Amino acid sequence: MDIDFVVSTGDNFYNNGLSSINDPTFVESFTRVYTAKSLQKQWYAVLGNHDYHGDVEAQLNPALRRIDERWLCLRSFILQTEVAEFFFVDTTPFIDKYFRKPNKHTFDWRGVLPRKDYLSKLLKDLDLTLRNSKANWKFVIGHHTIKSIGHHRSTEELGKLLLPILEANGVDMYINGHDHCLEHISSRSSGIQFLTSGGGSKAWKGDVDELDRDGVEFYYDGQGFMSMQLTETDATIAFYDISGKDLHHLSLSKPRHSAV
Repeated sequence: MDIDFVVSTGDNFYNNGLSSINDPTFVESFTRVYTAKSLQKQWYAVLGNHDYHGDVEAQLNPALRRIDERWLCLRSFILQTEVAEFFFVDTTPFIDKYFRKPNKHTFDWRGVLPRKDYLSKLLKDLDLTLRNSKANWKFVIGHHTIKSIGHHRSTEELGKLLLPILEANGVDMYINGHDHCLEHISSRSSGIQFLTSGGGSKAWKGDVDELDRDGVEFYYDGQGFMSMQLTETDATIAFYDISGKDLHHLSLSKPRHSAV
């Protein structure tokens, strides 16, 4: 496909993120894994909850780019391309139980507290940026699900706080990880496509809500990945298993964006 870049939907270093910028996990779990010639492109990563179990600042540190220049991870940021804009959102601070009942887990909340102020600014900035975007395609990427029938199911906090902003600003797709599966759900109300690409490593066989099939176009409880091909007017999404077999296709079209 001669890809332009790779997106990681979070939980970049399982199970407990990185301990420091000198943690050998970075090389062992990234550089020495993604060795294919086709993957020697820029990687854009968003944080997941397991990344917050370690030293978050280490993953964000530019020093990692001196070890592997492909790596770029920020909390929330925008990637602008010729035909689309990708809005990366730090979703872990939205989840109430990580603050109220973290159980045995510890979280690195530096840069996030006070939480209310952090989330308020994040949502306000995202809303303003989406509203001002002139891109023909708008994609939002976060770690946690908004809609899913996988192990974690839909995320109530994101459905309440994030989803209304996506709906109000004409977002085309929300792409996430968190659930260890491949999944496509279509919104019945807004037209947003919810895509889960969380099968890049460990997968959870059989862990699915069989009773909630509303809007579900595709679900695969195995390992695999997702590709996206874009033009100004057409988007083609494909899900693959680990052998490269095409499991599911999604094709969208829209008129060419009119200059004002």
